[in-house]
Amino acid sequence: MRYPTLKLIFLNRHAASRTLELGRWSWLLLSACVIGVPLGLVAVSYQLGFDGGVRSEQSSRISIREQQATERAEALAQLSVEAQSRLIAMTRRLATLQTQMTRLDALGDHLTELAGLELGEFDFSGPPALGGPTVPLQTDSGPSVLEINTQYDALEDYFAGREVQFEVLAGLLSSEQLRTESTPAGRPIRSGWQSSSFGSRIDPISGKRAWHTGADFAGRKGSDILAVASGVVSWSGVKAGYGTMIEVSHGDGVSTRYAHNQENLVTLGDLVRRGDVIALMGSSGRSTGPHVHFEVFKHGRAVDPASYVRRTHR
Repeated sequence: MRYPTLKLIFLNRHAASRTLELGRWSWLLLSACVIGVPLGLVAVSYQLGFDGGVRSEQSSRISIREQQATERAEALAQLSVEAQSRLIAMTRRLATLQTQMTRLDALGDHLTELAGLELGEFDFSGPPALGGPTVPLQTDSGPSVLEINTQYDALEDYFAGREVQFEVLAGLLSSEQLRTESTPAGRPIRSGWQSSSFGSRIDPISGKRAWHTGADFAGRKGSDILAVASGVVSWSGVKAGYGTMIEVSHGDGVSTRYAHNQENLVTLGDLVRRGDVIALMGSSGRSTGPHVHFEVFKHGRAVDPASYVRRTHR
């Protein structure tokens, strides 16, 4: 290919003119400048755009990761709040179970006392005696929250059922104990001897045959007279023929009388327990010497005290 020759003349007012002739190599250099520079600008623009796109993509990826990290942190915080709530709820349920266990222990002690068992036989103050070899389970994973809640539910139901049963049993034992304590048993004195029995006898004052409505227990003047059963004092004062007398009502139509006392130690309406000292032995009223005239009434009729005297305290 032939390149045309081009002459460029530069004129100068103060100097001679100059002529520049463009040959083949000059045309090549000029073409390279005309074509290369735009191409270079295009390449630079493309590179700059590419680098910007990469940086934009990298920035987008970083934003996604930051968002994912934030979401994970929020999820962990939510799990922590839920775990704390579960812990508080389980702690409250544990406190409820401990309260129920305390009531059951108190009921157990009460039942042990009512049943007359030895204190060491059922010790509710310590853990139950357990033992045996340990056989490891095939799985080492601990119980789940659902399994623990299920066990809590079962324990609450068990404690509630046992508490009701214990209360019913305590009521039965209390009723039985009250019935036992309110039934006359034993002698109304600590020491002394029976000087007269129930039934027909020769009256020691008139010398005639008469009916004796009680049993006499002789002893030392001023010695203790005991209640033979628990009850409420329904009389405390002087009664004709009986002298200074006490009557105790035991319920179920049963009452006892203690007569010829030197002094009464209880008053009307007092609650007495079996074995309490209620009077001092004397010889007041129609009497020949220090003794206690003991009577047992059942539904308003005097009965022989002998069967009650022979009974032992349970």
